[in-house]
Amino acid sequence: MGSGEQESTSSSNETVAILNVYDLTPANNYTVWIGFGIFHSGIEVHGKEYGFGAHEFPASGVFEVEPRTCPGFMYRCSISLGRVNMPQTEFRSFIENMASEYHGDTYHLISKNCNHFTNDLSRRLTGRRIPGWVNRLARLGAVCSCLLPESLQLPVVKQLPEYHGYSDEDGVESPSTGTPHESTEMDDTDQEKHLLSPTTVDGAVTFIKEPQS
Repeated sequence: MGSGEQESTSSSNETVAILNVYDLTPANNYTVWIGFGIFHSGIEVHGKEYGFGAHEFPASGVFEVEPRTCPGFMYRCSISLGRVNMPQTEFRSFIENMASEYHGDTYHLISKNCNHFTNDLSRRLTGRRIPGWVNRLARLGAVCSCLLPESLQLPVVKQLPEYHGYSDEDGVESPSTGTPHESTEMDDTDQEKHLLSPTTVDGAVTFIKEPQS
């Protein structure tokens, strides 16, 4: 392989990690100037944005969306975190493995929220932390939980997605007969397969499937 071919391969593997920040409340417009606000964040890599959300099941809470379009939030700004030299296929395996560490039922506003996830993802990819102001609410809440409005004391899911099954034979998506709330009648094996399948919310959000053990 010539040097020009090697350079081309290296260039195609390289991408920029971008932190996309969203407002959870319009009040941020008044408080952000003093370094305080309530934010959601996701990290954009290889043309997709990855975030972490809450649901009530022991399965992946890591999801992907089109950059700067996470539903339920108001996009504020983007911050470059640095370059990443990782092919898309390698990154896909990386994010699937990371999803196994971030189950929806482990989400916690103070100790394991969406901004903790993006900070962890940024450190693993670039060696850099996200800006401190993005997750300042959690640090303040850890010191004095009474600072948090009652409505923010619990992890809130904007919309719990329906889960879909996929045929191993033809790869065609087939809707399940119920939502996660209705899955109590399935046996443990079916339920696990059901929960670990790719999921969507209005065609915009897809939960990352964990690697099969």
